[in-house]
Amino acid sequence: MATKQPPPLMKKHSQTDLVSRLKTRKILGVGGEDDDGEIHRSKISQVLGNEMKFAVRQPLGLRLWQLVSAVMFTVVAVMALMFPDQLHDAVFDEGAVGSKTSIRLYGGALLSISLIMWNALYTSEKVIIRWTLLTEACYFGVQLIVTTVTLCEEGRFPNGAILLLCSRGIFIAISIYYYYQAGRRSKKI
Repeated sequence: MATKQPPPLMKKHSQTDLVSRLKTRKILGVGGEDDDGEIHRSKISQVLGNEMKFAVRQPLGLRLWQLVSAVMFTVVAVMALMFPDQLHDAVFDEGAVGSKTSIRLYGGALLSISLIMWNALYTSEKVIIRWTLLTEACYFGVQLIVTTVTLCEEGRFPNGAILLLCSRGIFIAISIYYYYQAGRRSKKI
């Protein structure tokens, strides 16, 4: 009986075939950058993941600021919805408001922002945290401008409004600080 020899194996030279290597690495996700700028250098690191993602360093006090913001937005929104006269009187030292509708609409908008703040409190996604901080800073900035213009038009500056303006300036500074701190790349260990 004559046995046939199997044909010699054709070895593919993927080491020298640059296009094949790039396609394989792209499919595996090896060699590409992830959201944090980390480059995966091996299949093992791709499968196991990047340990830095689990040890994301957040600025000190960020979660507390998010909680304070969420509570503050919720409380002011409920006040605007339930007691529009008292909220207006606390800021502008005036009597009754002509129309409560605008203050209640303001309360509804604040309640929507507060829901975003509450949801951002429970996420670890840096992008979402930064967007909520930017939203908060923009809100406080617009409120600062509108209140200042209104007070200048009326020509009087009640103590409640001055306190509101100062607190809004501080809130803008804190939100912008955390916005930039949350955006910084963490140092490699």
